[in-house]
Parts: sequence; C-alpha cells; structure tokens
Amino acid sequence: VRRHQEVHVVLGNEACDLDSTVSALALAYFLAKTSPTPKAAFIPVLNIPRADFALRTETMFLLREQGIATTSLIFRDELDLGGLHHAGLLSLTLVDHHVLPGADAALEEAVVEVLDHRPLERDRAPGCQVTAEPVGSCATLVTERIAQGPPGVLDRPTAALLHGTILLDCVNLSPAAGKVTPRDVACVSLLEARFPELPARDTIFQALQEAKFDVSGLTTEQMLRKDLKVLSGDELLLAISAIYVDLETFLSRPGLLQDLEGFCQARGYTGLVAMAISFNERNEPSRQLAIYSRREALRSAVCRALEEATAPSLQLQPLPSPWSCMDTYAQGNAVASRKKVLPILRAAL
Repeated sequence: VRRHQEVHVVLGNEACDLDSTVSALALAYFLAKTSPTPKAAFIPVLNIPRADFALRTETMFLLREQGIATTSLIFRDELDLGGLHHAGLLSLTLVDHHVLPGADAALEEAVVEVLDHRPLERDRAPGCQVTAEPVGSCATLVTERIAQGPPGVLDRPTAALLHGTILLDCVNLSPAAGKVTPRDVACVSLLEARFPELPARDTIFQALQEAKFDVSGLTTEQMLRKDLKVLSGDELLLAISAIYVDLETFLSRPGLLQDLEGFCQARGYTGLVAMAISFNERNEPSRQLAIYSRREALRSAVCRALEEATAPSLQLQPLPSPWSCMDTYAQGNAVASRKKVLPILRAAL
C-alpha cells in the first residue's frame, strides 16, 4: 500500500482443499509468467489462517513432494485484502468458487476473473471474465488455460501439482465415483504426455488418498474444520463438514456430543451436517450423513429437505442415532458429493 503497487491476488475457497490451493498456485504462476502488466504483483493466497494448514494433510504431502516449503506460501491472515482494496490496488481472481462469503462482500467489486467448476449462482459485472464449466476438478480448467498459453510456461513441478490434484478430485478417473469428465481425462493425458516422468496414476492417487484420510492425529474439532463449508440462512449458520472416516467410527469417538456442542457454540453455528465418506478397496465411495442441532425445527427442516430431494435424489435410509439431537442416514446415492448436496441445504435454509 505504501508503495502503491498493484496486487493481483488469486484466491481459492474457504475450504482450502487441494484443488483450491493448487489452482491458486498454478494460475498465479501462469499469470505472473504471461501477464503484459508486470507492474502488478501476482500472489496466490490460501484462504485459511496459517495455523489451519496442518489440517490439509494431502496438500501438505503433495507440496512437500514437489519441494515447496510451507514458508513460501501466503495465507489469508497474512495479507490485508480489505486494506489493499480500500487503497484501490487490489485485483482478485477467484478459483474453485465464484461467490465470496458475506464477510468479504466488500471485495466483490475487485473480482476481475472467475474459474470454477460449479453451476453459477450469480451474474458478474460485464468486465469480469468468467469460466464456469462442469468438470471434476478446477485444476482441469487451470490446466486447459495454461496449455492454451505460450509454450514453455508449464514446468514439471506445476504439472505434478495439477496432475495429482485432478486424480484426487476425480477419484483416479474412476467413472463409478461420478466425478470425472472427458476434459479431466484429457488434461491428465496432456500432462503425462508432456512430462512422461510423472508418477503412475495409481501411485500418486493412493499416496494422496492416504494422506487425505489420515485423521489419526486430529481432534474432533480439527476433523470438523479440516474440510468445512458454512451456509447462512435467516439469522442462522449451518456448518457442513466432510468427515474422512465412516460414520460408525466418527460417532464412537469419546466425548463426541460435547465436542459437537462446543464446536457449534464457539462458532455460532445453529447446526452441523457431517458428511462421512469412506472408500472400499475398489475406490468405490460409501457415504453417510449425520445432522446435528439442538433446534429441532432446523434439524427437521434439513432432514426433510435431504429426504425429499430429487435433484439429485440422495436415496437416504435412516440409521439408528445415539442421540435425540442428531439424525443419521446411509446415503444410497454415493455419487452425490457435498457439491451436489449444498444447493439442497441452501434451499432448505
């Protein structure tokens, strides 16, 4: 701000999963290499506080594999985006999301570009470049963008990051998981053709999957924060956490009910939807849901919306719940990921 230098931030979403992180790093790198306006500093920003990065076990693993030190990353609590915007120096590119949360609403007018793989929920100003395509991984859109740019910009570490991310997001390109599209497959093939020394798909996918599902050292609070989205309704907040163990294992954690209560109270959440996911040896997903809230009206409304949903139908079968303030289900439609469930919950709120 003091030097009046323009800053172009590439920002992933608040879950700051591997896709958000790698999309931000790779796109900021590409923009810095190819931009005709070098007066701007291109900075990828990870949209969590630095203290939370330890929860992103698969991201830490992949960056470490590529020799990228955590000290060279920039986190949300280390850059005053509001101050930069106030000074008229901020441009924002959003990757892996396209709507800023309420707390960042003032930054919306700084958004110059969006790359996302979700359906658009809002229109953008005419000057904003929008790429919103239904692919399995936002990293696929970033790969396509880099591949269309000048030759020689894509280097091996960037290719390895993109390659691993698409494979993890698309469950090793398995059609059974319902995430992969022909464009994801094409990008993985393109990266492998340019860099034949990339690790075998099965090898890197298994390593990333193990790192992602390694929650052995995490507290319940950390498990809930590891992959968290928050929806706001009429004066209430609903937390949606992806849980990387099966529901039975999660519910058997000592002191779980007190932990859930403390987690929601400390953050002002009225309720919590825990979406448990686990995989069998054939990489086929199994999903279960737990809906927790002390407010029975909210819990019933959420459960009803999930049970009656048709786009997609979740095919829920009720499971016995250990507590009256929680409803639990097996989700017959294992292809319906959180991305598909979020609009149902948003409509319910």
